[in-house]
Amino acid sequence: MSIDVNSIFQIAGIGIVVAMIHTILKQMGKEDIAHWVTLVGFVFILYMVASFLNDLFQEIQRVFLFK
Repeated sequence: MSIDVNSIFQIAGIGIVVAMIHTILKQMGKEDIAHWVTLVGFVFILYMVASFLNDLFQEIQRVFLFK
């Protein structure tokens, strides 16, 4: 299990980029596309967090010898 600070910065970076794209698209009048970009960014980050949780649960199983 090697979750380090880089993963946190990666999630923060994706959030910042998605927020910037959302703002630009909203100012251009393309609000529906801006909402889709936000949704895709959220799903991508949710997938990353789910994989981190999977690694955490596997490590817990390994530590307590359930595997």
